[in-house]
Amino acid sequence: MGFATDAIHAGVVPDPTTGSVMTPIYQTSTYVYESPGRSTGYDYARTINPTRSALETNVKTLEGGRAAYAFASGMAAISAVMTLVKSGDHVVVSQNVYGGTYRLFARVLEDYGLTFSYVDTSRIDEVEKAIRKNTRMVYVETPTNPMMILTDVAQVAALCHARGLVSVVDNTFLTPCLQRPIDLGTDIVVHSTTKYLNGHSDSVGGAVILARDDHAERIKFVQNSVGAILSPFDSWLVLRGIKTLPLRMRAHDESGRKVARFLESHAKVERVLYPGLPSHPQHDLARRQTRGSGGMISFSLKSDQAAARFFTPLRLCALAESLGGIETLICQPSTMTHASVPAEERRRLGLTDSLVRISVGCEDVDDIIADLDRGLAAA
Repeated sequence: MGFATDAIHAGVVPDPTTGSVMTPIYQTSTYVYESPGRSTGYDYARTINPTRSALETNVKTLEGGRAAYAFASGMAAISAVMTLVKSGDHVVVSQNVYGGTYRLFARVLEDYGLTFSYVDTSRIDEVEKAIRKNTRMVYVETPTNPMMILTDVAQVAALCHARGLVSVVDNTFLTPCLQRPIDLGTDIVVHSTTKYLNGHSDSVGGAVILARDDHAERIKFVQNSVGAILSPFDSWLVLRGIKTLPLRMRAHDESGRKVARFLESHAKVERVLYPGLPSHPQHDLARRQTRGSGGMISFSLKSDQAAARFFTPLRLCALAESLGGIETLICQPSTMTHASVPAEERRRLGLTDSLVRISVGCEDVDDIIADLDRGLAAA
């Protein structure tokens, strides 16, 4: 089936009782057994729930994996993936990951004996140089948040397979609509379903999609054992959101390109980071690896003071954490999404107070541009 068809129908079966087209919200904690020791296949809702199962089948199909599991947040999903490594193991990580991912790795998992090296994964020689005898995993964000640096997924996956390492890609920014890491050889894909998959800023969740059966068995076991599951209602919300994913991503991509071109031409803007622009240093990789650049844009103003003035006049673009909703959201990563990254590391990565990240929504693009123009006039 085509991607749009799968987005609407994969995992969704008409309810056998009523014929309901949409998967119901099975709001139950337990199920009746047919006899002692003999269930219908459903025994306890932490272990399995029909609404969550429908979503997991849907996401598995869209990403081209063998299995998928839904979690209570994107961070819960990433935490589950990290159970594939153990104390004493080493992980190579994209140097500009989401601040919450950095916080989990640096301030939680290091306390349990894991070690991490943060490198420029856009350079395969840097990845290879960082690999040690105890390296077990390479964890990649592409594009990175918020510096929009791309990694050649196929190249990293091939290196991991040759070295016996697990390859992981966070595909939250582009979704399987625009990028399919498993098709490029990746072992595991993670998502914050809070973002584009749900798309309506009304649910928090995460997902892990696996290309290997052994990894799938482990993540399934961890999901049940730890219990950080996505609720039936949130599963229903994400499943509902995915039905319009192809339409929304097309709108985000088209408007994202227009907004990026506007920003690049504006005298108050120092630089624009958007892989869909020919000026992006990895534009050619973006054209080869993805089917669009989506709605995430970062741009720098000419001073920290200009950025402070920029946000005040905005009326349409909401100053808020998160991304991927139908409404346009804008933030200052240094003080918001990446505040947990040490100040020295932020400066090294270019995460200054003058950097702005925008998640271009589905409003009329002329209205988005007019609002940004209002902020830039004040800057």
